[in-house]
Amino acid sequence: MELGIQILIFVVAIAVLLWSSDRFVESAERIGLSLGISPFIIGVTIVAFGTSLPELATSIVSVLEGASQIVVGNVVGSNITNIALVLGLTAVVVRNIDLEYNLWHIDIPFLWGSAFLLYFAVMDGSLSYFECFLFLGGIVIFLGYSLKDQDRPDKEDRPPAGVKDYLLMLLGGALVSVSATYVISSITTISAMLDIAPAVIALSAVAVGTSLPEVAVSLAAARKGKASIAVGNALGSNIFNTFIVMAIPRFFGELVIPDNIIDVYLPLMIVMTILLGVMSNNRKITRWEGYVLLLFYAWYFSAIIQEAG
Repeated sequence: MELGIQILIFVVAIAVLLWSSDRFVESAERIGLSLGISPFIIGVTIVAFGTSLPELATSIVSVLEGASQIVVGNVVGSNITNIALVLGLTAVVVRNIDLEYNLWHIDIPFLWGSAFLLYFAVMDGSLSYFECFLFLGGIVIFLGYSLKDQDRPDKEDRPPAGVKDYLLMLLGGALVSVSATYVISSITTISAMLDIAPAVIALSAVAVGTSLPEVAVSLAAARKGKASIAVGNALGSNIFNTFIVMAIPRFFGELVIPDNIIDVYLPLMIVMTILLGVMSNNRKITRWEGYVLLLFYAWYFSAIIQEAG
């Protein structure tokens, strides 16, 4: 009975977390447009950060709750899910993802760089403050390059932002914090009751749950004929996950890096990252390549299940 209650709390908390993150992103996006920030910059900053907000919130709370091993599991699991599941599903649904821009111009190099830096930073089983500042430096460089030569929208294209937008942004941020607390609390309770390592749940349930915004945004964009947005969203979210979601929680306490993540799941994340770069080299991701990505995700999920069992 108690297990069922904890699972219900986890599901409800994830739902509230996703809803509040969505409200935060919508209001922040409208405020950004009203201030004259270009839609592209909003996409690679506010939307990418907003869809990574659940990962950041749950990671900070996990450190405060003494379950810091969830952080790296959350980041690695979400990054794998974003590429293998989100982009795999999107490619299968739309048959072919035709990229409107060259990802090798900046996105893929930054994505590869963030993945490689993460591997070398945590391979010793810890993350130092110096390495955190390197991560934060990486996101500053990425955002600085993205902001370079941006085209600002005309005044007539700027929607007004009212008090409601600012209140929704504040409410969304507050609910993200509260719901994340319940997510981590239920995870630690469930893992203790089932004798499963919290990192395993982070790699599976939390990673999938916090990646739902990316799934929703990507499939919605695909249905509207803008599937390339799904790729940009996944790339931006993965870069934010690595540079911000790993770095910021470290300032709240030590991070525990489980050996199985260093040995198995982090190398898998790097393989998926390289594979995405190879697939996008011709500015297209085909349906068959989508099936390949889904095969990797199926193996990943089966490995987690075996480990949990």
